[in-house]
Amino acid sequence: MPEIQQLAPEGFSRIGANPHGNGGLLLRELRMPDFREYAVEVKEHGAKDGQDMIELGKFVRDIFTLNKESGNFRIFGPDETNSNRLNSVFEVENRDWNAEHYDTDDHLAVDGRVMDSMLSEHMCEGWLEGYLLTGRHGFFATYEAFARIIDSMAAQHAKWLKVCNQLRWREEIASLNLIMCSTVWQQDHNGFTHQDPGFMDHIANKKADVVRLYLPPDSNCLLSTFDHCIRSHNYVNVIVASKHPRPQWLSMSEAVKHCTQGIGIWDWASNDQGQEPDIVFACAGETPTLEALAAVSILNRELPEVKIRFINVVDLFKLQPSSEHPHGLTDAEYDILFTTDKPVIFNFHGYASLIHELTYRRHNNRLMHVRGYKEEGTITTPFDVRVQNDVDRFHLVQEAIKFLPDLGNRGAYLYQKMSDKLVEHKQYISKYGQDLPEVAGWVWSPE
Repeated sequence: MPEIQQLAPEGFSRIGANPHGNGGLLLRELRMPDFREYAVEVKEHGAKDGQDMIELGKFVRDIFTLNKESGNFRIFGPDETNSNRLNSVFEVENRDWNAEHYDTDDHLAVDGRVMDSMLSEHMCEGWLEGYLLTGRHGFFATYEAFARIIDSMAAQHAKWLKVCNQLRWREEIASLNLIMCSTVWQQDHNGFTHQDPGFMDHIANKKADVVRLYLPPDSNCLLSTFDHCIRSHNYVNVIVASKHPRPQWLSMSEAVKHCTQGIGIWDWASNDQGQEPDIVFACAGETPTLEALAAVSILNRELPEVKIRFINVVDLFKLQPSSEHPHGLTDAEYDILFTTDKPVIFNFHGYASLIHELTYRRHNNRLMHVRGYKEEGTITTPFDVRVQNDVDRFHLVQEAIKFLPDLGNRGAYLYQKMSDKLVEHKQYISKYGQDLPEVAGWVWSPE
């Protein structure tokens, strides 16, 4: 009947075409400062410490400023903005708050754009999803262990994006960006309850054309990675970052090249140029990178004849074959980096099984020896958490010796020396409550 047909809505009045239901129609790109202007100066690799999340906070602060008029950018997190070292944002923004106010309140306002006044991961991540679905931009920052609370929410968003990619009429929206801080590797006061890197495993199983995993090893890499993620559309991007003082490895120009490729040989940490390596050291994550480099420095000093190739991974999906993930390396590219016949010691931020899963189909998968988190540690010194999980420099040197049979008895004495160091470490922290000076004050040197 014509009169019934006339009741059907048209154009944007249709529920599927309503801009609030197809938020990509409303999407306006962020005005972005140049992330290179926030670079940490690195003249010598590892000679200077910095706090990655503090540097990112300065960048985010100025994103707020540039987009104040459009008002299409917010950050979300469960009561942890200061703890995650994003303090700089409070120079220009406040927390959103619509209840009673007191003179002692810390940056609360009814028009605040920092959504962290509630200790609820579900609520904050849900707010962000709704914000993105209506055509705006933002990110969610939380303690790494408690990202697990929003496992199913992130999974459903990833599934929704997968289906949207098959619908031509569905406009793209800004990516769901999740930053994991307060990571497993340093527990000054929270302890075992705050140690769980398993969110990466959860995300890694989602559709390859939707999910991304990044582990920047220092401030400049974090800035480059975040700039890429916050500009992207229709992804779930997970960034695992450090908030504690850590050595700064790469200059900004080096970081941009490294992050653009997602994986690469650090020639300044390798000594196999023009020769066959005896062993490959690989790492992903800021703490595993630090310990892998420290292990290499010991081997260079004690066994200079051993040829070592050092590889750092920022984009974890580079490890998968290109047939399984769009970011994956081809077999030829992977073999050039990791070789097909040399042992690889991979120091990893999360559970070792994830690296084995990603590299299962590679030619040298039986030569891949992964060290990662294995559910050990609590409130103790930073280095002791690493020791308890065997990702520390002394265990890594011992691991390397096991796979270098040509060393013969020369390796035996260094193996014993490392065992002695592990005992010395335990005795020292028991007596003084802090790490060995040679560990706490260690600085990279190739010799």
